Amino acid sequence: MKGIVIKSTGSWYKVKTEDGRIIQSRMVGKIKLDDLKLTNPIAVGDEVTLEIEDSEEIRGIIKAISPRKNYVVRQSPRKKHQLHFLASNVDQVLLIVTMRNPNLKIGFIDRFLMMTEPYSIPVIIVFNKFDIYTHSDRHNFDILKEIYTDIGYEVMAVSSVKKMGLEAIRTVLHNKITLVAGQSGVGKSTLINAIQPRLGLRTDEISDFTGKGQHTTTFAEMFELTNGGQIIDTPGIKTLSFTHLEVMDVAHNFKEIFEVSSECKFNNCTHRNEPHCAVKAAVEEGSISIFRYQNYQALVAEVEDQNYWERHTDV
Repeated sequence: MKGIVIKSTGSWYKVKTEDGRIIQSRMVGKIKLDDLKLTNPIAVGDEVTLEIEDSEEIRGIIKAISPRKNYVVRQSPRKKHQLHFLASNVDQVLLIVTMRNPNLKIGFIDRFLMMTEPYSIPVIIVFNKFDIYTHSDRHNFDILKEIYTDIGYEVMAVSSVKKMGLEAIRTVLHNKITLVAGQSGVGKSTLINAIQPRLGLRTDEISDFTGKGQHTTTFAEMFELTNGGQIIDTPGIKTLSFTHLEVMDVAHNFKEIFEVSSECKFNNCTHRNEPHCAVKAAVEEGSISIFRYQNYQALVAEVEDQNYWERHTDV
């Protein structure tokens, strides 16, 4: 029978079948996919074929995974040479951030976009907790909104507490499969609960001791929305690293940089010290954001600093 994985706990998966049943399932043997080194070979959102292993306990065995239209992976936080699936077969991503409590990490948005750009997955950047922003925070929000809107991303300001912008969020979620992600502590679960209270997700975003975000979602899980559509809630992200990328991967996935790069003199231009670089010229004239360009430079330097042996463990 066919079904969709709606929860992944590492070794067991909840699969919702075409007839609406929820079957606890496991994978037997190895399923090799896309030559990726993965900590979790099956993702929430995967369409799978399974057979019943135990009719009394209603347990299933996953026999095959259908081809994915897209997927979002990150470097595993525990095994730096492996990747970890966040979700697959999504229509869009709702990236939840906040300027305050906890403060937005410089470059976090661009780091996250490195995971969605390879498949051109639409990302809506949602600035939560807008009710506690200072005048300076709101000024910085306006700057960031202009930067990301100019390169094609939708940017929204919301407040779960003041119920500001919630209807707009419901509208963009309607009849879509949406991955919801963000830094730990940004109020992701609180926002989801405000949009659809009956889900009752656990919330405990900020540690009183450290002032930093804590994980309140342990495993990725898909939920049905009453107004149509599904959301995939994911654990809060503390760090994002990219030992699996090469320098040109970064260059190709900053989309405004990639668009201009065809005008560079050299095909392998990294847009740093090379002469006749169209990207550097665009930054100087202001058509490419200096903020985005600096984040690009930081990512390229980070990837470059990882030596060959760190990035190629199979050698």
